[in-house]
Amino acid sequence: MERYKIRFLATAESDLLSLYDYIAEQSGLDVAGHYIDRIETACFSLEHSPERGTRRDDIRPGLRTIGFERRVTIVFRVHGTYVVIVRIFYGGRDFEGVLRNTEDL
Repeated sequence: MERYKIRFLATAESDLLSLYDYIAEQSGLDVAGHYIDRIETACFSLEHSPERGTRRDDIRPGLRTIGFERRVTIVFRVHGTYVVIVRIFYGGRDFEGVLRNTEDL
């Protein structure tokens, strides 16, 4: 079975850091760290089966999303042997609107 490499765009890394800060403020550093670890584990699980999730060609060709614990949406693309994590949205954010209005995906 082919194993894909996972790459996080700077926007996704920034999303994770912002989410960590928010949760740490609300619930403490340990809770925030464990939650971010679980999100990253979900992202790295795409290395074995990157064609999962929902195709979102209506937003951008090749874009996919998967949900995580009913609170997070992970947005990614598959490029050759890479899975590129584009963004990570928390809660009820209008990720579709944000993605449609972003040119550098």
